Amino acid sequence: MPSLFDPITIGAIEAPNRIFMAPLTRMRATSDHVPTELMVDYYRQRASAGLIIAEATGISRIGLGWPNTPGLWTGAQTEAWKPITEAVHAAGGRIMAQLWHMGRLARPDTTGEESISSSPVRAPYAVPDKNPYGTPRAATLDDIRQTIDDYAAAARNAMAAGFDGVQVHSANGYLLDQFLRNGVNARDDDYGGSPENRIRFMREVMERVVAEVGADRTAIRLSPNGESQGADDSDPESVFVPAARALNAMGIAFLELREQSPGSSFGASDVPKLSPQIRKVFTGPLVLNQEYTLAGAQADLDSGVADAISWGRRYIGNPDLVERFRAGAPLTDDNPKTWYAKGAAGYTDYPTLEATAAS
Repeated sequence: MPSLFDPITIGAIEAPNRIFMAPLTRMRATSDHVPTELMVDYYRQRASAGLIIAEATGISRIGLGWPNTPGLWTGAQTEAWKPITEAVHAAGGRIMAQLWHMGRLARPDTTGEESISSSPVRAPYAVPDKNPYGTPRAATLDDIRQTIDDYAAAARNAMAAGFDGVQVHSANGYLLDQFLRNGVNARDDDYGGSPENRIRFMREVMERVVAEVGADRTAIRLSPNGESQGADDSDPESVFVPAARALNAMGIAFLELREQSPGSSFGASDVPKLSPQIRKVFTGPLVLNQEYTLAGAQADLDSGVADAISWGRRYIGNPDLVERFRAGAPLTDDNPKTWYAKGAAGYTDYPTLEATAAS
């Protein structure tokens, strides 16, 4: 059985270990969604991960509704990512861009535009001054075509910026997830109704991205079990297993699943995990995520349900997570109050084992 510390081939990428860094929104970009110099240090510090999946990155103005999060739709944004990818590569790492469209979760006060979704239903958890979501309009066929073009353009920009590949964000209640789940999608056209129709938008996005950068440099993230930011499905197996089968046919680099558990501290659900069923139809590398212990991660590798595991919040406080796992060293707790703060505090100032020993 493979160890978490064994290398793995994921498409065109040779990862030195199976301890991946999951995407984490940190809000350290400029107000124009341009990456900053501070982000160079942040990602370079974490280059020992088998693969860094960089923070969710907007593909268009209408699709990016959080302040100070990065984009990949302008030349300035693309250029500003280059020092980041170069720093990761110089430190021996590998890094993918995660392509993001928030759909109805895009805040109009940030985008300056009306949001779009599968259906004109406002997201729950709308709170003035915190989550001031608007009521989206149902995406037209022209909107869908334009969004697919935006994904393709962002994928091209990601490769121009030096990323090793791209991951399409189709999880956590964002735009593609809003089409996948029947708790949100009430359409009666070719993009709604049956599971096959609800999968269509995701499949067409992936086909275009694959055409741009190659299947061996394309991945996707799904969150198949339980409610996420107001998105839910009455029968998730009926839609996510066929979705995984369609993705398998494309020969993509890997599929990542964020799976909730009853005891999860950040999004909990009693809905059974679908990774065992998805494993039967997706034969490529399968990466699992959500609050794993080291022992739990190795157990899922041993069982064959996973090929690698991604950690998110653990990478906030532990830039050298791989080294800490290997040494059996204590992990540093991160500070949620600084997750989205500005500046280096709670971002690039968490010490490594080496720095702690030297102090």
